[in-house]
Amino acid sequence: MNKILIFGMTENPGGVESFLMNYYRHLDKTKFQFDFLCNSYEKVAYEDEILELGGKTFHFPARSQNIMAYREKLEEFFKKRSSEYHAIWVNVCSLANIDYLKLARKYGISKRIIHSHNSQNMDSKLRGILHLINKNVIGRYATHYWACSKEAADWFYNKELQKDVVIIHNAIDVERMAFDSMKRKKIRESLGWENKFVIGNIGRLHFQKNQMFILEIFYEVLKQLDSARLILVGQGEDEAELKKRVEELEIGKYVYFAGIQYDIAGWLSAFDLFLFPSKFEGLSIVALEAQANGLIVLASKGVIPEDVCINDNFEFYSLRKSAVEWASKIVQMKSNLERKKLEDIFINFIQKGYSIDTEIKKLEGLFGESDKCKNIK
Repeated sequence: MNKILIFGMTENPGGVESFLMNYYRHLDKTKFQFDFLCNSYEKVAYEDEILELGGKTFHFPARSQNIMAYREKLEEFFKKRSSEYHAIWVNVCSLANIDYLKLARKYGISKRIIHSHNSQNMDSKLRGILHLINKNVIGRYATHYWACSKEAADWFYNKELQKDVVIIHNAIDVERMAFDSMKRKKIRESLGWENKFVIGNIGRLHFQKNQMFILEIFYEVLKQLDSARLILVGQGEDEAELKKRVEELEIGKYVYFAGIQYDIAGWLSAFDLFLFPSKFEGLSIVALEAQANGLIVLASKGVIPEDVCINDNFEFYSLRKSAVEWASKIVQMKSNLERKKLEDIFINFIQKGYSIDTEIKKLEGLFGESDKCKNIK
């Protein structure tokens, strides 16, 4: 059995975490085992399920909280356990920290995979600088270079490495995300919004996801549709600021902050329209999940990879347009809220290469390939 050591699972059930679990659930566990490095002593997203599926989680301190303890525990782990692993697979949104790959090389893990999940810096200026520095040395430590999209590859890797990048689709389990009328009814009844027009967004409450603009758009929608309601699912550093803006706009009774949720299919089922004006994306898992649910989607044009469009009820709209124009577009789209049928969704996902049932075979094949790859010194 090939054991793969994975970094990328955090406490927040976000896009990278969902991506990893989508693949882990469908992995041939007679041939492969996933174990997870977790830079927190708190329980990570999906940890109970990971353990049930036969994986292990190894917790250590966060570098930002105690750098000495972090380095000591990490070094101790790799020194003791590296020989158990066929490969390490590091899933990150920037190259600000490549310690895992450095230690993997030092202690003899022969296949060292770095996987890009974003197309722009979403952290501090310092981490952005560290990303640029490590972008020029990552070839010394990684042997394989993966990305979720061409845009993510172009930002993450220098031109010399880009020719070796393998695109791994953010494939999902379509059936798992299918529309559920009972869950829709339950959630909408709990909010007292049974007959309302519900706009939804799921994601970290962070400037990348642009929820502040969502509030401005929704404020304009309300002027035209008093039946409109907004649900924001997720947590993040912008939460307090967003709630303050809701108060300033006096729209509190029309907006619901749902926090972290694990039944994504249920919340998607409760929505009538998925609003997704992100400022940048690698290739969004939640946009795929919304389409698997059959939802109509309105997303930002030119900054989200066009590959994310699977169904024909997915529309792009420019962030150069004002909140008033976005609101008018939403009101126009409300005239046809019919969800796509599940049988059509299945076909669309398979044709575009985003069905987990077909993509898992590609991933297993890559794990089984030779460990040797070009390694820049």
